[in-house]
Amino acid sequence: MATQTVLVTGAAGFLGSHLCDLLLNEGHTVLGVDNYATGNPANLKHLSGEPRFQFIEKDICQPFDVGRVDTIFNFASPASPIDYSRLGVETLLVGSAGTINTLDLARKYHANYLHASTSECYGDPEVHPQVESYWGRVNPIGPRSVYDEAKRFSEAAVTAYNRYYGVNTHLVRIFNTYGPRLQANDGRVISNFVTQALRGEPLTIYGDGLQTRSFCYVSDLIDGIVRLSRSEEHTPVNIGNPGEFTMLECAREVLAVTGSKSDITYLPLPQDDPARRRPDITKARQLLGWEPKIALRQGLELSLDYFRACVAAEVQAA
Repeated sequence: MATQTVLVTGAAGFLGSHLCDLLLNEGHTVLGVDNYATGNPANLKHLSGEPRFQFIEKDICQPFDVGRVDTIFNFASPASPIDYSRLGVETLLVGSAGTINTLDLARKYHANYLHASTSECYGDPEVHPQVESYWGRVNPIGPRSVYDEAKRFSEAAVTAYNRYYGVNTHLVRIFNTYGPRLQANDGRVISNFVTQALRGEPLTIYGDGLQTRSFCYVSDLIDGIVRLSRSEEHTPVNIGNPGEFTMLECAREVLAVTGSKSDITYLPLPQDDPARRRPDITKARQLLGWEPKIALRQGLELSLDYFRACVAAEVQAA
């Protein structure tokens, strides 16, 4: 395809930084925007000498204009429970005002637009595995609501700009993803388990450990997202790995890969924590020819050096 000028919001985040890498490797010019609310400058440090990459420190909740762009990937949002619990109002703002501002930019420049939504739109689902046609079961005032409802509003806004203004929009519902650059202290399952195992600490499981998640390695996810951005599909598409693991099974995989002798400890289950989570990826398979290639054991092995470096840095800083 012809080279483009691409805007990536949330560029210093886990997923945004990997997306920037793929787009640059394809030969595109990338404008990365982030206000560092949760993004990490280290995620983009390797791009400091890249002439086709420009970083702009900016809060997208305020109207902005970076000039003509061909494609916009909107990845700006706190995404981990620790971050969106700490930044609840900011999460609501970036999912509302921030999304509208990026959509206005896409409308102005007739740009292709992809919004990063989430499996959290399904809440604690009564339909399993989750299909895109399922409307979800979300507590609109619970502790997770600032994230869940911000993303659900964003989906409505993105759909409205497509329906009323003809903006070429795409919606990806992202399921649990892991890999290098995932924040080591963000409270998510993989980062928690791996860093605890490497420190020799007990692995903390919330509830009885029988709740399930599905874990997608980051390179698989980014591949699916880029394919979706180049499709003709405007309704939500699940991108995730349909392999389903209980928390206990995941903990045992982590212990096997790290060689850790850590024990497992149990804590109370947080409010509104989903009991089951698994994507139905039939739509992605049929429309995009996409499915994940990397199984959990292999993905953990690919992530291990990164997490070891994070733990070593903690020790050095202590």
